[in-house]
Amino acid sequence: MKLRDVVKEFMLLPAASGYEKKMAYAMKSHLEACADQVEIDRAGNVIGKFAGTDSLAPRIMIFAHMDQLGFIVRKIEKDGFIQVDRMGGIPEKVLPALKLSIAGIDGEYTTGVIGVKSHHQATAEEKYKVDLVTSLLIDIGASSADQVKAAGIRVGCPAIYQPNFTELMNHHVCGTAVDNRCGCAALVSIGEQLKGIKHKSDIYLVGTVWEEFNIRGAVFAARKVKPDLAICMDVTMSGDTSDLSGKYDIGLGRGAAVGMYNFHGRGTLNGCIGHQGLYRLALKCAEQNQIPLQEFATLGMLTDAAYVQMEGNYIGCIDMGFPARYTHTPSECADLSDVQHLADLVTIMASEIDAAFPVGRF
Repeated sequence: MKLRDVVKEFMLLPAASGYEKKMAYAMKSHLEACADQVEIDRAGNVIGKFAGTDSLAPRIMIFAHMDQLGFIVRKIEKDGFIQVDRMGGIPEKVLPALKLSIAGIDGEYTTGVIGVKSHHQATAEEKYKVDLVTSLLIDIGASSADQVKAAGIRVGCPAIYQPNFTELMNHHVCGTAVDNRCGCAALVSIGEQLKGIKHKSDIYLVGTVWEEFNIRGAVFAARKVKPDLAICMDVTMSGDTSDLSGKYDIGLGRGAAVGMYNFHGRGTLNGCIGHQGLYRLALKCAEQNQIPLQEFATLGMLTDAAYVQMEGNYIGCIDMGFPARYTHTPSECADLSDVQHLADLVTIMASEIDAAFPVGRF
């Protein structure tokens, strides 16, 4: 199946963090076409196994998170308007007048819009003010709390940016949950490639849950798989827009990315320093196969790898990814060629690992 079609399918699926069921079953369906066995664990992670030829070779887990950030219904007003709070890193300045999809307790979605004071009635100060999410109200067309509840919406129900997908020029795609549905599509591409390749290691492709919530859903999969090495596939920050051009030497259309360092100090005090053996392997495989590869390091963000690496006696982890613009907004952008390069490179890396590969840090 073409990567573009998988990306579109995944981006249009609703899967708020903690409510990934539709995305999980879509991922399971794709992996069943190529893996030796596929299961969904008790936490909701989708795990596809590709058996290797050497039981002494390191076990490898390649993973990407399936969930997306969103909102949680906090209060239903008597007049039918809905208050929400953030679930994940929502940028409040993009919210007014956005369309949302709110999941009811039956799993069905209702469309709503985030209200904004009519421009003609807004004061000069209000026109340039960023409103907190807790001060905004969602309008689903209801005129009472009873009508909201009749639609299946209760306090605690999740909401997401209304799913959308748009193709731009130069292989660029734009819309909701590029972070991290492009990573999930890369997993599918890797599975399709592994089906026809002999490899020494048992390789597990995993779609994970809860990343945007608490970054720990992948841990349950790691405890089940017990890998020696792990590759996390997620977005990296693109530095090819004017606001970030002085910060990162990385951009759309320039290839896959390898993340050598990330650290999130606001409360989590965690991050990942890339496994040196996997880093060198990425460089070698990229050069030998003429796959463009960019390097990325940053503060202020982290991935599932931060917690996966701490399982067992230590799991050698590295972040691999694709550059993305406008992250955590309803209009994230990525280049499909970068996503394909990522899938191709990680496939080659995993297929080259054998019993002699060093799994320790040094």
